[in-house]
Amino acid sequence: MTYPFLRRVAFSVVTGAALVLATVSPSQAAAKIQHLTSPGGIEAWFVQDATVPLIAMEYSFAGGSAQDPKDKSGVANLVGDLLDEGSGDLDSKTFHERLDRRAIELSFSATRDTFRGSLRMLRDNKDEAFDLLRSALTSPHFETADVERIRSQVISGLRRETTNPTSLASRKFLEVAFGDHPYGRQSNGNLESVPTITVADMKDYVGRVLAKDTLKIAVVGDVDPTTLGKLLDHTFGSLPAKANLVPVPDVEAAKPPQRAFVTLDVPQTVITFGGPGVKRSDPNFMAAYVVNHILGGGGLSSRLHREVREKRGLAYSVFESLLWMEHSAIFIGNTGTRADRAGDTMDAIEKEVRRITDEGPTQKELDEAKSYLKGSQMLALDTSSKLAQALLQYQQDKLPIDYIEKRNAVVDAVTLDDAKAAAKRLWSQGLLSVIIGRSPPAAAESTTAPPASKPGAPN
Repeated sequence: MTYPFLRRVAFSVVTGAALVLATVSPSQAAAKIQHLTSPGGIEAWFVQDATVPLIAMEYSFAGGSAQDPKDKSGVANLVGDLLDEGSGDLDSKTFHERLDRRAIELSFSATRDTFRGSLRMLRDNKDEAFDLLRSALTSPHFETADVERIRSQVISGLRRETTNPTSLASRKFLEVAFGDHPYGRQSNGNLESVPTITVADMKDYVGRVLAKDTLKIAVVGDVDPTTLGKLLDHTFGSLPAKANLVPVPDVEAAKPPQRAFVTLDVPQTVITFGGPGVKRSDPNFMAAYVVNHILGGGGLSSRLHREVREKRGLAYSVFESLLWMEHSAIFIGNTGTRADRAGDTMDAIEKEVRRITDEGPTQKELDEAKSYLKGSQMLALDTSSKLAQALLQYQQDKLPIDYIEKRNAVVDAVTLDDAKAAAKRLWSQGLLSVIIGRSPPAAAESTTAPPASKPGAPN
């Protein structure tokens, strides 16, 4: 899973008849998941479901914004914005008219590690939908007028972010955590880099990244395996066989404790905090996931919510989550408070982090967290679109195709000792924190953060 303010969400709202979504329970889905290989060798995880006449597909290519040139961050983001702005023999207006006429939802986005896409359509419109996707991936126009229009929109958004404390906090946090590593740069670029991105840069990105050897696909809906295999070959079959990716080194986030302050004249002070996390491939990942739910990931039931909001009234909301990537992992949290209470808020967060590090969770907290995480799986996969997204994520995380069936047992296997060990591993060093606001409280004076540690060997 990825973190909302660390990536650009590019999924548009489904309109008209495409709002109808198939309901699929995890147990039903697990029994039906097929590993499909098309006649041309394109592989996909596939759930055939005729509950409603809808097909949802999620897919990704390795690379993402980490493949942006160092001095041109934002290339992948611009490519994602422009692939549906005309391709083949269709200009931008005609391309979008074709999508609208058939209620086809097509979108692209870049995370740090992947360039991904989403396609949703009614069953009867599948041929046109997959053909439009093929055209977008293989023959995008990148016409000057379209490029400049989209570029101006991106730059406008970046200018707004310069006065948005949450955006500034996330940018600064990444700089502190990862330094010069590609993860330290914002996926949507910056005001210096985006104006310099050329059509040649975008075409180079498409040629290097959109290739079959790193392609992962998940499809859920009303289509038979034979038909789907032909559609996948038609859509992806003409892409290059192999990507030409620039190697990205593994990196460990900077070690806490560190604190940075950025002055901004806004009514509310924003605090972003975090530190090194646990990679998805780590055998102790689930223990970290469960104990993190107890500290800050459990919404209204979390310790941070109880201590910061309910007991002290310092903030309206406070959350904390694990973020894992291909080459690193962090935990990261966020809250907002009055400028004169920023110091008290940081003190409350750090106190609770120290307490769970020293004492660990209670057995009651562990049991309740495990019960919630098992039960919430049903809601997390209650539509065809959500199931397709989950199946794609499982592939990216290198999990087995039957993970949906196994997950609850993995959660159940976490013991109290496991959770206590995970808490010490995550939080014993303290926090990296970034505070954005009018004036630094005594407890939040700026410090100069050293760069992220040098890349290490793969875990």
